[in-house]
Amino acid sequence: MTYIIWTTIIFLTFIIQGSISIFDVTPNLTVVLAYYAGIRKKEVKGMFFGSLIGIVEDSLSGAFLGPNLLSKGLIGYFSSFVYRGVFIWTPLLGIISISALTLVDSTIIFLLRSIFDRTPVSIGAAVFIVAIQSLLNAPLGILLRPKDAQ
Repeated sequence: MTYIIWTTIIFLTFIIQGSISIFDVTPNLTVVLAYYAGIRKKEVKGMFFGSLIGIVEDSLSGAFLGPNLLSKGLIGYFSSFVYRGVFIWTPLLGIISISALTLVDSTIIFLLRSIFDRTPVSIGAAVFIVAIQSLLNAPLGILLRPKDAQ
């Protein structure tokens, strides 16, 4: 039953992500899913769910497979690692960690696509897109919290 719920949430996230645009920048809501999987399901399951989300995103994007698979898997792992390394979970920590991990995710995808394919956009546009995506995901860090957080 859990897998059906996760599958439904993933596909709804892709639909919402594809239909919303702020300043001509689409939000990176799939990072939020990988982040949530990491803080709730620990390292291995977080990395698995993040990689699953990434491979689905890669297959839907039409580009080559791999950048989202790698970056979302790392986000699932690192979000669990950040939570396990900090003793007291606060909303501020949630905001900072989801913003930083969104920045890491978008940077990894941009670098991998630039190295192995053609450069998707200029450096200035990439910095703008990454900054806006990080700012859009930041408020969600308040809402997402680990199971055993007080």
